[in-house]
Amino acid sequence: MNSLVVYLGMVGTPQIILIVVVLLLLFGGKKIPELMKGLGSGLKEFKNASKDDSQPMKKEEEPKV
Repeated sequence: MNSLVVYLGMVGTPQIILIVVVLLLLFGGKKIPELMKGLGSGLKEFKNASKDDSQPMKKEEEPKV
């Protein structure tokens, strides 16, 4: 994990501005809100799925023969 941090370095304001500019150039201003909406819904779905996994599973009754 530490090697990843050393490799990437610290992300500061200039790096974030550069990333935003590159995203604007690649996707354009009209497409970015759609991408962020999709990212948000994906994160919400992931959070709901992880919340469901943290709850203990209920035992189902065994079928009677």
